[in-house]
Amino acid sequence: MKADDLVDIEQIKQLKARYFRLMDTRQWDAWGDVFTTGCEMDVESGGGVPETHLEGREAIVAYVSKVLGSATTTHHGHMPEIEITGPDDARGIWAMYDYVTWGREQDLKGYGHYHETYRRCDDGRWRIASVRLTRLRVDNRGDW
Repeated sequence: MKADDLVDIEQIKQLKARYFRLMDTRQWDAWGDVFTTGCEMDVESGGGVPETHLEGREAIVAYVSKVLGSATTTHHGHMPEIEITGPDDARGIWAMYDYVTWGREQDLKGYGHYHETYRRCDDGRWRIASVRLTRLRVDNRGDW
């Protein structure tokens, strides 16, 4: 591994930290900037969570901000496995936990993994190019 790869890996870790913080603090415009314009997002179904496929930064922000807009969320990413696959490309897997509450009667606790690809864009910044969220377990209360 080259020293430059370690710098890129750290930048990708910082990118994912912003992803979680900006989503949980509802900074939707800034959150959208963590994605490439053509990013794709897939969420597998399970435990009452509907399967979702989204294409494009605007569609991702619109959908997630609507679903989570009235919720209180806490997202954690752990144990990143990041591989630099080219001068401007990388992929990674993150263990994840999310806790989402919609008032006193509905909540979700999810455990699983984010499978992602990253691209260094023309401005030199890494962004998420694709996201696939798989959950190993979902504990939920209330109706979807």
